[in-house]
Amino acid sequence: MSCKKVFWENPYLTELSTTITSVMGDTITVSETIFYAFSGGQQSDSGTIGTYEVIEASKVGKEIYYKLIPEHRLRSGESVHMIIDWEKRYRLMRLHFAAELVLEWVYQNYGHPEKVGANISEDKARVDFKWDGNINLIFPALEAALKRLIHENHEITSAFSDPESEQRYWKILGFSQVPCGGTHIKATGEIGDVKLSRRNIGGGKERIEITLK
Repeated sequence: MSCKKVFWENPYLTELSTTITSVMGDTITVSETIFYAFSGGQQSDSGTIGTYEVIEASKVGKEIYYKLIPEHRLRSGESVHMIIDWEKRYRLMRLHFAAELVLEWVYQNYGHPEKVGANISEDKARVDFKWDGNINLIFPALEAALKRLIHENHEITSAFSDPESEQRYWKILGFSQVPCGGTHIKATGEIGDVKLSRRNIGGGKERIEITLK
């Protein structure tokens, strides 16, 4: 049985009491978690379980494994307190959804070009496309659309499309519904001001980088 992923129910929750369900050397699992593990290009959260810093969080199937220092003293069945770095989490959520809006707008307006990469860190997000020419040419229209979507402060719905397989989506009425298992903000206005920049990464590929102002 995999852990209950409370970060989907409430991505704004920063602390949680949980129970250790297994200990495998320096790696543990828990019954419930607010600690997101790297998936879909979104960086893992940072924080602590008990008094120990999480060195690495990895998702395998439906389970999440947390790597701690080898000298930790946690035991299976023990109750512990989990705390995440909220400043990092919130930046990840804002940048993640900015990237989601960029990707979906490009899909809708430029014939669904192939996405060849994506990554969301606390410093910036990026989306890479197979693209003929300089993607910077679409920036005036893209920036105007992104600014409008953020200013209009659309409500974002996040839910399961298939609870059994943990498939989720986000939805903005009148804009789109997109499969995604990340942690999402409640409304587009939370993104705030962003800056877009372009990089040519070779091989007919173009990158859009997104940073928070």
